[in-house]
Amino acid sequence: MTPYRLNRLFHPTSGRALDVAVDHGFFGEPSFLAGIADMPATVRTLAEAGPDAVQLTMGQAPLLQRIPQRTKPALVMRTDVANVYGNPLDEHLFSHHVPNAIEVAVRLDAVAVCVNLMQLPGRPDIREANIRSIMALREDATRLGMPLMIEPLVMQDNATAGGYMVDGDIDRITALVRQAVELGADLIKADPSDDLAEYGRVIEVAGEVPVLVRGGGRVDDRTLLERTHAVLRAGARGIVYGRNIIQHRSPAGVTAALMATVHEGAGVDEALAIIEEHAR
Repeated sequence: MTPYRLNRLFHPTSGRALDVAVDHGFFGEPSFLAGIADMPATVRTLAEAGPDAVQLTMGQAPLLQRIPQRTKPALVMRTDVANVYGNPLDEHLFSHHVPNAIEVAVRLDAVAVCVNLMQLPGRPDIREANIRSIMALREDATRLGMPLMIEPLVMQDNATAGGYMVDGDIDRITALVRQAVELGADLIKADPSDDLAEYGRVIEVAGEVPVLVRGGGRVDDRTLLERTHAVLRAGARGIVYGRNIIQHRSPAGVTAALMATVHEGAGVDEALAIIEEHAR
């Protein structure tokens, strides 16, 4: 992998990145569409807010890339689709990657592609499918110089926790992050742990591979900002937040607050004031 594309992802001064994930529609779950039903409006709002990157699927990426603006956010392209988020789960589960995803990402001028590495209770077949996708994508990504972001997800049982709920057990997170590194990840998109004081272990097992931390479910602004500070202190190179931005009462305000936190070291109270200023 050549690192040139990542120059458009990581901030030249802070060396960090804020990526806003709005690829949720790919998975076919109705509950995922809250806040992103109108994708052209969503992408316009995010482009104006100015995060470092926006994570989209190949079908929605043109909404960002056709904006005639030199300073717009970079594109991170989702490459795989799965039906593992329903409650109850479908009888037949699957996970597939787009066969020509890397070529599509090159044509769309993406800075990286993203693929899952999921651990579901009692379903090793899904993890196997993810590994097969990662190995196929790794081959093409190396050939075409496209950075590969692997997203390790330690999932809870949907029957007890509902869809899209992850396990914050630090031991399970670190094991799956390490597997992602061993599979050739150029970037890691990892869950926060239940005990954020232990998050340095995730950074340690990732080694030289930059870790961007997922936002997870919706939380209040102070909790979100405190969590962001904790993972950055631990050594994370950035964050990938979705619902905590796109479902926020002021997406532009929370984006500005997070950019100030990630790149300028703004304190929690300072960042909260930025949100309130935008919300007026």
